[in-house]
Amino acid sequence: MKKYAFLNLLLFTLLVTDFQVFAQQIEMPQASPSAKIAQKVGLTDVTVSYSRPSKKGRKIFGELVPYGAIWRTGANGATVLSFSTDVKIQGKDVPKGQYALYSIPDKKSWTIILSKNTKLWGAIGYNPEEDLIRFDVTPTKTKKEYETFEISFTNMTDKGADLMMAWDQTSASFHISMDSDPIVMAQIKEYVLDQDTDNPSLLYEASSYYLNTGRDLNKAYEWIQESVQTDPKYWAYHLKAKIEVALGLKTEAIESAKESIDLAEEAQNPDYVGLNERLIQSLK
Repeated sequence: MKKYAFLNLLLFTLLVTDFQVFAQQIEMPQASPSAKIAQKVGLTDVTVSYSRPSKKGRKIFGELVPYGAIWRTGANGATVLSFSTDVKIQGKDVPKGQYALYSIPDKKSWTIILSKNTKLWGAIGYNPEEDLIRFDVTPTKTKKEYETFEISFTNMTDKGADLMMAWDQTSASFHISMDSDPIVMAQIKEYVLDQDTDNPSLLYEASSYYLNTGRDLNKAYEWIQESVQTDPKYWAYHLKAKIEVALGLKTEAIESAKESIDLAEEAQNPDYVGLNERLIQSLK
């Protein structure tokens, strides 16, 4: 029995030692490090998860990335785009969710593909039947040389942004757009119109949105007047002045701007002091 116990102990020791050796790894920098960028566009959260290969003296497009062939648009696993709301890409409907981003680069045109299959390793096993959309864009030559492949957001607005892919001295981009207006208006209806609220913050936000989107200025004026009466803030008085300018109420706008200046000085906010001074100057 002692002999068997000794053998079992020896075997257990060897197994533990082998496991410890197997578990030990040398951590080294990745050739194509992973990256994740997240951008709020309008009311939509847009996220890109991808790996970033580097040029390292190689010719990229036409050699490392062959023309006319499907490319993972990065390195390692599939590049994945995710959207928290429905969007449009180059005018094509894209439901909220996650999609793999593929491309077929060529000299004068790139075909961009969004695939519903996000689980592939790169483009291995890519199946066009799993495409959600595909469309063509025109690549451009960049003045800057991108040593490492880069994806970024450019030309940001409240309604959309361009997603740009750049490597070496070539870039290609496509436009992502979304309609936030129905979402905002649904909230204004729920929190302001239907409840007939007297909450100064909600009234301020609703009146600001009406002004910025060219809606009923009289309703916006009604809301901002109630907001400053309930809770006088320098930013609310400044908005009141801007709505009065839009309504042609010049004298009232100057008085509101002066009230905003007084409150901004008290709060030690020079930015709003300057904004109101410039507004007053524009009305003289």
